[in-house]
This record gives sequence, C-alpha cells and structure tokens, in this order.
Amino acid sequence: MIALFDLDGTLTDPKVGITRSVQYALDRLGRPVPEADELTWMIGPTIFASFTELLGGADEVQEAVRLYRERYGTIGLFENEVYAGIPALLEDLREKNVRLYVATSKLQVFARRILDHFDLSRFFVEIYGSEPDNRNADKRDLIRHILKQERFDPMGAVMIGDRKHDAIGAKANGLTSIGVTWGYGSRQELIEAGVACLVDAPQDLAEPILTLTQTTPRRAATP
Repeated sequence: MIALFDLDGTLTDPKVGITRSVQYALDRLGRPVPEADELTWMIGPTIFASFTELLGGADEVQEAVRLYRERYGTIGLFENEVYAGIPALLEDLREKNVRLYVATSKLQVFARRILDHFDLSRFFVEIYGSEPDNRNADKRDLIRHILKQERFDPMGAVMIGDRKHDAIGAKANGLTSIGVTWGYGSRQELIEAGVACLVDAPQDLAEPILTLTQTTPRRAATP
C-alpha cells in the first residue's frame, strides 16, 4: 500500500507565503499587485505556468520566478500552517504499513525544508519535488519519475491532492487519485479531473486510502 501526497493545499496551507511572495515579485517588477485572495488560484499549478498566465506570457516570467523564490526561499516557505489532523493521519497510515511519499510541484529543496520545519519528514519514505530548471514540475512527469525511482506497482498506489493537476498526473501514470476539499481546488474541478472520491477532512482520509490501494478496479467519482 502506497500513498503519494501533494504538499500545498493538502498537508499544509501555504496561502500567506505564496501570495506574499507573488506580490513581492510583482511589486519588484513594477506590475499591479492584486490582493492575496485574488492570487490563490496560483496555489497548485507550477510557478512558471502561473506567472506565464498572470503576466500574459510576458518575457518577465523568468525574472518573476527568480524574485518569487528570492522571498519564498527565505521567508515565504515558513508562512505556512499544517492542516489540523494531518500529523495524526500520517501516524495512523504509517502504523497501518502504508508507505508514504510527497509528490509536489514545489522545488524539492523547499518541500524538504517545510516538512523538516513542521516535523513531518519523519513520516515519509522520500520527498519528491521539482528542480530549479522546472524539471518534474508537471505532476505527470513527477509521478513518472517517482515510479522509475521507486519501482512500485501503480495499481497499489494512490495520489492525494487538492487540485486537478494531482488527478491528471495520477491518471497519466496508472494511479488512482483522491481529491481533498480543504485545499484550493473546487469539488467540480476535482471530479472533472477524475478523482475516485472526495474527502472533506483529514480524519476521513485513511479509509479510502486503504481501500483504493488494494489492486482492484476503480471508478471515478460522480458529482
């Protein structure tokens, strides 16, 4: 039994750190700076894709990402909060012999520092994320990389996340997916992306993980 967890919007709430770092980058570029609530859509997609959309495909994307990481890597990654019930869930799954991994589009070095800071690293076999050049930022590529490295059967694994990118990445690699509703993706977004089920609270997540990591046929959730 294997479970891959997204980080932002699934294990922790990164809203403050991400939105403030985006605002910092925009301010440094001399661009209009939206309110934080207008930037939460950027939590989930890759940072390059988000800035490309935000800036209208401008040539400033590389510089925007650099400025974002300048602040996020020193301040923003700790402007973060573990969702209530997550440590207990991870402890329960580990006691039930579920092998746990992190699969995040965030830079691997940032993900490891966040999980170390919140004392969550101890629950995971390995923490996987993207590289500075954007390699493995797409969840399809990231999960493919994890499968190559870990060599487990995708039929015995599940991807847990709050955005469509998690479900799309899972489906492309033969994994089922669970959508969590306490993050930043809508229920409709997750259902349309093909999650097997939706879960509304961390304390309710263990049962579907255990069920869906059995190698049996699965069906997508319905609205």
